[in-house]
Amino acid sequence: MNTIEINKDQFREMIKNPNDKPVVMLNLLKFKKEDGKKSYVRYIKEAGRFIEEVGGKLLQLSKPKELLTGTETWDLLMLVKYPSRKAFLQMVNNPEYMKIHSFREEALENAVLYATDEITLHDLVQE
Repeated sequence: MNTIEINKDQFREMIKNPNDKPVVMLNLLKFKKEDGKKSYVRYIKEAGRFIEEVGGKLLQLSKPKELLTGTETWDLLMLVKYPSRKAFLQMVNNPEYMKIHSFREEALENAVLYATDEITLHDLVQE
């Protein structure tokens, strides 16, 4: 099952979201067997400047190991922090960025991209 297509309903929600605080994008990635990793490395190298241009920063790049719950396995976990959703949207709508996005599509068999808001334990208790 290929799940790298954008969830249009959720993307529209992100566009409408008034939260102007930092957002951390959780990426769970599974590479295509043939040259997927190679294409993704190319994408990361090219995308880095676009992330930096909008004030974003790579927080973590990890290789998932022991799967203790669930059944889906991933080749890479990546956390990228942006100053806001607006900054992320500015990046993904940049025509120059769009030209390199094909490397990501070529690389991935499956992916999860989740926009997350930082909260405190107090926030969680109050929900």
